[in-house]
This record gives sequence, C-alpha cells and structure tokens, in this order.
Amino acid sequence: MKRRELLLLLGGAMTAPRPLRAQQKAMPVIGFLSSAGEPEPGSAAPNAAAFRQGLGETGYVEGQNVAIEYRGAEGRYDRLPALAADLVGHQVDVIAVFSPAAALAAKGTTSTIPIVFLSAGDPVEQGLVASLARPGGNITGVSVLSVELIAKQLELLSELVPQARVIALLVNPNNANTEPMIRNAQEAGSTKGVQLQILKAGTESEIDAAFTTLIQRKAGALVVGTDPLFNTRRDQLVALASRHAVPAIYQWREFAAAGGLISYGSSLPAAYRHVGLCVGKILKGAKPADLPVQQPTTFELVINLKTAKALGLTLPASILTRADEVIE
Repeated sequence: MKRRELLLLLGGAMTAPRPLRAQQKAMPVIGFLSSAGEPEPGSAAPNAAAFRQGLGETGYVEGQNVAIEYRGAEGRYDRLPALAADLVGHQVDVIAVFSPAAALAAKGTTSTIPIVFLSAGDPVEQGLVASLARPGGNITGVSVLSVELIAKQLELLSELVPQARVIALLVNPNNANTEPMIRNAQEAGSTKGVQLQILKAGTESEIDAAFTTLIQRKAGALVVGTDPLFNTRRDQLVALASRHAVPAIYQWREFAAAGGLISYGSSLPAAYRHVGLCVGKILKGAKPADLPVQQPTTFELVINLKTAKALGLTLPASILTRADEVIE
C-alpha cells in the first residue's frame, strides 16, 4: 500500500467516531431561579449547598455531570418573568425556583420544561398545582408552612414577652403570602388580646424605615414574616432588633444562630435538599406530575439564651422545656 493511501486510511479511522460523539447527549443544565440575590457568595450559600447535596444523592455533581445556571432577582420580583424567560431561552432541562413569585413566573413562561419549587403558603391556592398528591402539569416541589405558623409564632412571642400589648408583624408587600399572613396574625393577636401593627418592607432601606415606625408605634415585640428578601437581609434584621432592643421571632433557625432571639419553623436547608432530590429524580426520567408536593412534618423551636439575657428577658420554663435547641 502506498504511503498516501495509508495516511488517508488512518485519517479516516481517526475521524470516524466524531459523528458518534456529536450525537451524545450534552451535560444536562439546571436553571436555579431565586427571588433574592444569586446564591453565592452570601447568606444563601448554605442553602445552595443543601440543594447540591440533594442533587448529589441522586448521582449528579455540579461541574461533573450537570451544570447549573444561577439567576437572582435581588429582591425585585418584577424581574422574575424575564429571568425565567432567560432560562427557558437557554433550554435548561429543569428549573428550580425558590419563592411563590418565582414559581408563578416560571410556570407562566413554560408549560413543557419541568419546574421544581420551594414555596411558602398553599401551592394549590396559589395556582401552582392541582393538588399536593397529584400536582399535574410540569410542576411539583416543596411547600414550607409559613402562613400556617404565624399564629404559633405570635403565641410563642406573647408567652415570652407577656408585657407586650402591641406586637408588630413585618411583611414584604410583594410577597404572595402577605395578606394570608396578616389575616392569621390578626386572628391570633385578637385571641391573645394584643394589638397588631403591620410593617411593610420590600427593600433594604424600607427594612430600616420599618424599625423606625416600630419604635414610633411603641411595639413591644416583633414577628418577622417569611420572605426571601428577609432571608438575605438576616444580619441586618437581627442587628436592628438588637439595636432597638426589640424581642423578635423568626421562622428559620439561621436567624437565632445569627443572634436573633427565637425561631420556630421547619429546616430551610432540608427543604433545599429535597428540591435537589426532586430535580435529580426528574433528570433521571421522573415526571413532575407523578411526584407529590412535599411538606415538612417536623418543626424546631430554637432560643438564643445570650440574646434573651441581653434583652433582660427571663425565659419561662414552659418555653425552655419545649426548645429543641438553646444557643448559649
């Protein structure tokens, strides 16, 4: 065989597999859509890590066999539809969303790409799913109880600070759960015989202003409603409560760990982990319509003893004995 023919033959053998490689499926891509800022760096980084942990439990590792496109609205909920459309334009395989507003934006953008949400409130009432057991369509997820816990949080705070006859509730007016939270808090306040003051904050500067109003209205304690913006401004909220010596209760343990007085709710990292698990199952072929919406079944009461002492509070034995964790 002539040298030229041999080179042509070898060249053909070397290039033959290329069409086969081109036909192989590319690495799947997950869209990660948050109402707050992008998850890293910052206060939300542990939650993003919990999400990746859930993915890992289904065999997916970011950068190895799956890619993640992060998008954050930085508290501007009006940006969510455009961010969801951007992810759809990138032809992601699944969209993970982390608020009711983000879930609704994603659902309004695509009826074909699977969506997994982490949302507070009732996803049926919000129009996200047909039912918890049978979501239907292209969407499922995790529903954390926030609206339902407001009454219990106000009750605990009233028990901890019985002299407080005026209690404030801080909410984000842009949150779909704001009105239900206010109604539940008003009912609980009426039952406990306390006056409820509603404070609204949709931006960082409005949070500062809300505390000024709280002092003007002589509120003796504060319930911080659940909202992605408040999660990312955790240190600001805890610092303001400390500066103004206002006993405050939050939903997530992370607030108490950061110096907040008390928290009562489910585990936020556990919810993010479960979203990661759901996304992994979908990447392996499961359909969102067949994956029931999950809700937490355990709740933890966390008390920061150091903060209580700084506020001059004597913790009732009835609360201390119920605490799942006391931070000293």
